[in-house]
Order: sequence, then structure tokens, then C-alpha cells
Amino acid sequence: MQLRLKDNLPFVTLQITYQGKEVEIQNVLVDTGSASTVLSADKLQEIGISPMADDVLHSIRGVGHTCKKQPTCKR
Repeated sequence: MQLRLKDNLPFVTLQITYQGKEVEIQNVLVDTGSASTVLSADKLQEIGISPMADDVLHSIRGVGHTCKKQPTCKR
């Protein structure tokens, strides 16, 4: 894994493989103080990973104090 610094913050490119399919997600911020990781649902759907009907949604906050609902996958 190669870290790249942008504005003094560490970024990487992730390669995710699921059931033989792969997707690459670029410019992923490495947040060593984070309790969890959030990835683009649209990118994960490209390889067949999607939320299930009974997944629990959680609120997340980012720069600008906007909130989005994201599923927590049980898989």
C-alpha cells in the first residue's frame, strides 16, 4: 500500500475483491482516529455488495456538519 500526502493528509487507493469481482476506489483518506470506515455504496454495488433490507442505518458527520444515512452491513 502506498500512502500519498495531499494537504498533509494520507490517502491510498483501495482494491476490493468480492466473489471474484474487483473494484478500485481512489483517494481514500486514512483516518487513524476513526472508529469505522465509510466507502461509496455506488462503488461497492459495482461488484455485488449492497445493503440488505434489514441492515441498520447510522448517521455519519463530515466536514460542513452534513449527515447521511449509511447502512451497516452484517456480512
